[in-house]
Amino acid sequence: MAKIEAWLSGPLEGTSPLVAPVIYALRQTEEDLAKWTAGLTDERIWSATSDLAPVGFQLKHIAGSIDRLLTYAKGESLSEAQMATLRKETEPSGALADLLAAVSASIRAVEEYARTLDPAHLTDGRGVGRKQLPATVIGLLFHLAEHSQRHAGQAIATVRVLRAGTAHAAG
Repeated sequence: MAKIEAWLSGPLEGTSPLVAPVIYALRQTEEDLAKWTAGLTDERIWSATSDLAPVGFQLKHIAGSIDRLLTYAKGESLSEAQMATLRKETEPSGALADLLAAVSASIRAVEEYARTLDPAHLTDGRGVGRKQLPATVIGLLFHLAEHSQRHAGQAIATVRVLRAGTAHAAG
């Protein structure tokens, strides 16, 4: 029997149905990344392929961007530690298991926040970045979900290219 997709798994206890789609998208991201990166070595996730960013970068970026966007959704400013993490995202470092764990931890943080979020505050204004560009809580939550999905898709495409290259090299 095929595994059911996250969005079909039923209501999320303690989470507003208005925010649940964000959680479903993030859980799907997590599941897809685990599935598609299974069997890759730590070295392979940092392999350069064509014009595609390494899988390791995509994983670091997903975890980091979720953390940063969640910070803005909470109405907070980024810390120096978050800025340092951002500056190091492109550096090839980190084992696959650790990077997947970081993605999972960032997703759990969003789930925790979602359970405490009063739906009446979804349209509350939030400032993003140094320029404090206008956003809302729901806008930030939606963006962190779709942004994560976009980068998961890029990671999956890179994995497919890596595996195709390995198959061609073997043949």
